[in-house]
Amino acid sequence: MNVHLLLSAGRGPQECAWALTQLLHRLEADAARRGLTTRRIQVVAGDRRGTHRSALVLINGADAESFATSWTGTLCWQAPSPYRASTGRKNWYVAARPCRTDLPTTTFAEADVDVVACRTGGPGGQHRNKASTAVRATHRPTGLVIVVDTERHFTLNRRIAMQRLRQRIEDDDEADRRDLLTDRWRIHDELVRGNPTRTERPAAGQGEAPRQRRRHAGEARSPR
Repeated sequence: MNVHLLLSAGRGPQECAWALTQLLHRLEADAARRGLTTRRIQVVAGDRRGTHRSALVLINGADAESFATSWTGTLCWQAPSPYRASTGRKNWYVAARPCRTDLPTTTFAEADVDVVACRTGGPGGQHRNKASTAVRATHRPTGLVIVVDTERHFTLNRRIAMQRLRQRIEDDDEADRRDLLTDRWRIHDELVRGNPTRTERPAAGQGEAPRQRRRHAGEARSPR
């Protein structure tokens, strides 16, 4: 089984992009311990070197779904800012959601279409009303139905019906792909700060940028 998990720093400050990178490393290490494999499908770099605004990760393995669930929601990386020593904030949030990355393309084949002759009402002359020249075409895999009665000949109406069915299926597939991309981008705006589902912290001596040591009163300066 495989699951795609999207991590996003949303519109958070640069520390959130840094936190996402730390959480991404932690997620990958956790997956490896559980016998799962991970692969970064797509990453968007942050403003600072080595940080990420978002990362799409493919998780493979028998336990991939439950593992992804354990990393889904609002994630918190708890550590002082590596960029702003003046800020007292230590909680940096990242959103993580499973997402679909592609959709199957509907293959159109005339063999999958049931075509029947029918009569339709309305203007068009006596010939149209007396003869069953209209066409009702049903695409069995999708259930789409097209009725065509624009021409006086069954063969022409059948050809038009096939063309319209094919176009309709292509248009629906394209609309589904647009909706899929919209759903993925919506995740970037769903970041909720506070009440995290998972909180991670750096190991001792890791995950924080080095800071200049503050001298105590009376401590001599080091000679240059």
